Amino acid sequence: MSNENIDDSAAPLIEHLAELRTRLIRSVLAFVVAMVACFTVAEPILEFMFQPISTILQERGEDPRLIFTAPQEKFFTLIRVSVVMGFMVSFPVIAHQMWRFVAPGLYKSEKNAFLPFLVASPLLFLAGAAFAHFVVTPLAMRFFIGFSDVIPTLTALVTGEVPAVEPGSDTELQTVFLGSVKESLDLELKFIFAFGICFQLPVLLTLMGKAGLVSAEGLQNMRKYAVVGILVLAALVTPPDVITQLILFVVVYGLYEISIQLVRLVERKREKELAEDGIILDDFDEDEDEADKDTAK
Repeated sequence: MSNENIDDSAAPLIEHLAELRTRLIRSVLAFVVAMVACFTVAEPILEFMFQPISTILQERGEDPRLIFTAPQEKFFTLIRVSVVMGFMVSFPVIAHQMWRFVAPGLYKSEKNAFLPFLVASPLLFLAGAAFAHFVVTPLAMRFFIGFSDVIPTLTALVTGEVPAVEPGSDTELQTVFLGSVKESLDLELKFIFAFGICFQLPVLLTLMGKAGLVSAEGLQNMRKYAVVGILVLAALVTPPDVITQLILFVVVYGLYEISIQLVRLVERKREKELAEDGIILDDFDEDEDEADKDTAK
């Protein structure tokens, strides 16, 4: 191969790398701008995320405040909030840049098939994050914070005596919740990411169905294994309380059943398109002809 041929074959690769570099630079700039903008309102965002804890503490008659135990803890917590929210705000720009890089290499039919999933994926993640914040987090926080009341109650049931503790008494050890800003945010973000990712199940299975990697019948036959897998997932990504794990199981299994129906719709659409093109009919006629030949022999 001559040097000219080598240079010609290398040119498209260099153009693709240059295009990728441009898209990545634009994505990073969009993320940095969004992160800086979110940092200016990070305090209200943090208060919104801690609203479930504040509500529970008010219901218990306790001081609805969180503490930070290191001078830099509050600052870096706000940085983390800015990074997460900045990525979420800039995600449409990042997804658009990635789409502009990938789309020229796709057929029109592939673009029409893939684009709806690109739109549905962030919407489902937001739905999972909202479900985690408004439903799961209050339940989990109420369980954890209220767990300090369970031990004295169990002790009273076993001994038959109700311990009477006067306020300010030094005879009994009292525990009170002084939540850390960092630890509370970590738990909140774990819930958000866990449910946000779990809500991607319909998108993932439907894409696999379009690619022919899974079928509705196969997913139905795998139900019992899916139940075990979802239970294990619920035990790993949620705190050790039965209520939160049960909620995650019900939600993810419901998404699994929805995915089966979506894959079935994809299969019906594919069969309809094949029937319109005459592919299914031709295959059926060929099978009949071969059967007639075997019978004649």
